[in-house]
Amino acid sequence: QLLEKVGKHNVEYEFVLGTMKLSIWHFDVRTGILTFEHDFREKGNKYFTNVDGMSMDDSVSSIDPRDAERVGQAMADLCSGRTSSYHETYRVPVPYDNSVYWEESYATVAERDIDGHPVKIVGTTMRIDERKAMEEALVQARNRAEESDRLKTAFIANMSHEIRTPLNAIVGFTSVLPDIDDPEERKSLLDLIHENTQKLLHIVDDVVNISKIESGQEELVMTTFDLNVMLAEAISHFAERLNQGVELKVSFAQESLAITTDMIRLSTIAKHLISNAMKFTQQGEIEVGYDNPVDGRVCIWVRDTGKGIAEENLERIFERFYKVDEFIPGAGLGLSICRVMAFSLGGNVTVESKLGEGSTFRVDVPIQ
Repeated sequence: QLLEKVGKHNVEYEFVLGTMKLSIWHFDVRTGILTFEHDFREKGNKYFTNVDGMSMDDSVSSIDPRDAERVGQAMADLCSGRTSSYHETYRVPVPYDNSVYWEESYATVAERDIDGHPVKIVGTTMRIDERKAMEEALVQARNRAEESDRLKTAFIANMSHEIRTPLNAIVGFTSVLPDIDDPEERKSLLDLIHENTQKLLHIVDDVVNISKIESGQEELVMTTFDLNVMLAEAISHFAERLNQGVELKVSFAQESLAITTDMIRLSTIAKHLISNAMKFTQQGEIEVGYDNPVDGRVCIWVRDTGKGIAEENLERIFERFYKVDEFIPGAGLGLSICRVMAFSLGGNVTVESKLGEGSTFRVDVPIQ
C-alpha cells in the first residue's frame, strides 16, 4: 500500500511538472555540482546546455551575456546565505541559430549545515517564450496607442494652425473689400482671396486623401496607360509656374511605356514631387524621368538643383506636417501623402540629397 501511494505520488508529481513544462534541479554548494531530477521543458528543436554534473559557473556562462552577470550574482547571494530565495528571468542563446529563448528560474535553500550555511539548493526552471512574446506584444500595443494619441494631438494642433492662416487672410481681405473703390486694388484683394482659398482647399484635400487611403475607404483603380503621357501631363501642370532661371527637363527611358497601376495615385505622387522640387529650386534645373523597368517595377524620379536637405532630415521630411523651411509655403503634407500612396501601390518613395547640391526623389512601384 505504501509503494502504491508513493507510485501515485510520483505520477501526480511528474504530471504537474510535465503540464507546467518545468525542470527540477539541485545544486550542491560544497561540490559545485548541478544535477537535474526532472526536465520537462519544451525543447522542440532548441538546444539545452544544462546537463547533469556540470558546474553552476558553466550553467551561468551559457546564459546570454546581457543577463549572465545578474543571474550569477543572484545565485552567489543565495549560496552564500545573503538571500533566502532566488528568482530570475533571463535569455539563453541557441547555438548556430543566432536566436534566444527565455527562461524563468526559482530556487531556495533546501539544506543547511550546523552553522546555518546553505549546503544544498533546490530550484525549478521553465520556458517562458510565449509569456515574453505576449508581454512584448502588449508593450508594442501600448506604444502604438501612445504614439497614436501623440499624433492625434499634433495633427489637431498643426491643422488648427495651417487652416487658420489662409482662413484669416480670406476673412480679413473679404471684410475690407466693400470699402475699396479702386479697381486695381480690388482685383489685387480678390486675387489674394482666391489664392488663400486654393491653399485652404489644398490642405483639406490632402488630409482627406491621407485619411481615405489609411482607413482603406479608397480602393485602387487599376488601369493600363502610357507612363510618358501621364508624366507629360503632370509636368505641363507646372510649366507656367516655374521660377525664373529654372529649366524643366524630361528624361524618359523609352518613347512609350504602357504600365498597369492606379493612374490617379501615381499622377498625384508625381505632381507632389514636382511641386516640392519647384518650391526649393530658385535657379538651375528640375528633371523628371524614369528608368527602364526591372523585375516588373519602374522607378520614376524627380531631380533638382535646389537647396538640398540635411542628412538628419532625410526621413523626417516624410512625417506629417514636418517642414524643413517654415518660410516655404505648404502644410508639410505632400511628401507624407506621396509615401502613403506609394505604399498603397506596393512601392515606396525615397530621397537622396546634399545641402546646397539638390535632391533626387524616387518612387518605385510595380507596373503589372
